[in-house]
Amino acid sequence: MTLQRTAIGPLQRPWTSRWMALLLMTRLFGAAVAVLLLVVHRVTAHDGALIIAVLAFTAVSLAAFTLAPRLQLSPAAWFVDSLAVLALVTASEDWRSPFYVLMLTALILPATGLPFRRALAWGVTFMLGYLGVAVYAELDTEALENSIRLETIATHLMVPLVVTLALAYAADVLERLRDERLRSERLAVESERQRIAWELHDSAKQRVHAAHLVLSALHGQIDGAQAELVSHALGELRAAGADMDTSVAELRTPLEGRSVQRLLRERAAQLAPASDAEIVVRGTVGELPAHVAAHAYRIGAEALTNAVRHGDAAHIEVLLSRNGANATIEVCDDGRGLPAIRRPGSNGLRSMRARAETIGAALSIGQGADGRGTRVHLRLATDPREGNERP
Repeated sequence: MTLQRTAIGPLQRPWTSRWMALLLMTRLFGAAVAVLLLVVHRVTAHDGALIIAVLAFTAVSLAAFTLAPRLQLSPAAWFVDSLAVLALVTASEDWRSPFYVLMLTALILPATGLPFRRALAWGVTFMLGYLGVAVYAELDTEALENSIRLETIATHLMVPLVVTLALAYAADVLERLRDERLRSERLAVESERQRIAWELHDSAKQRVHAAHLVLSALHGQIDGAQAELVSHALGELRAAGADMDTSVAELRTPLEGRSVQRLLRERAAQLAPASDAEIVVRGTVGELPAHVAAHAYRIGAEALTNAVRHGDAAHIEVLLSRNGANATIEVCDDGRGLPAIRRPGSNGLRSMRARAETIGAALSIGQGADGRGTRVHLRLATDPREGNERP
């Protein structure tokens, strides 16, 4: 079986928190083992200083990785961490060091944070570094002539490589499982989206179209107040049919691989022939998590569609911006504004609010800046951990 973990770079590696938890537990255990060995068995003439050093190293390294999460994904931080544990082994003046278990913990983050082959190369380099320390600590030829001691040094040299292989393999398996789960979820969503689109097109839309034909035939046979009611009903049916067309088109066109700003510009181009309004889309929200992008686009598209179909506006502007961990989408028009009474069967505003709540975004809908038209303002977090997505 050939392992080729996706070469996506250390700053993009998932599962970091899991491996950090493993580092925390094993490093504390390794430090405890080292202190215990130094207390019960004299290793050097400066064992007291070594105990202070190992406690300081453990506290500082874990605090640094915990308080500065980016260090968990930094090769430079891994390198410094590895040098520090090898320095402790060197200070113990013996390659069979009480710091050996502690030393192995330095392999956790690089082995799980790099693509498989690079992780393996890191493990080999670390093993060679330990070999250099062993030679410096007076690993003599006499030790190599004794089969038991030779086996011991061989074991000590191979363990870092085995630990690296095991961790890298586990990380690779977890990543493959994650990718497969995401692919399965995406296929399930696409299948459900297609099913709903078929039902809307083949059932609900056909019934709306039939009702429109019946009322159209009736419209020519009546007059007065009844004719006005029928005209209003025909208008609502046309709007319902247009809304279904929009829903079907959006259901059949997944967002994957396209940005929110691109999709909103495409939606503006689709709506432009249906209105005399000037539609302008400016700015960008950058890259967003998939579920956040999907809901943000739907909210922006609904606001834009409402402005075109119901606002009677001359100018419609969609403004997108990004500021650190936050992004905003604003749709403004100079039309007639929000109706005093909600249109029968209209669920657009309620749907927009529900979508905003789903991703933990703040949505405000009201009058434009000069008291004219409508302003829809969406403020959302670009980091999925800052949202409040519900299952």
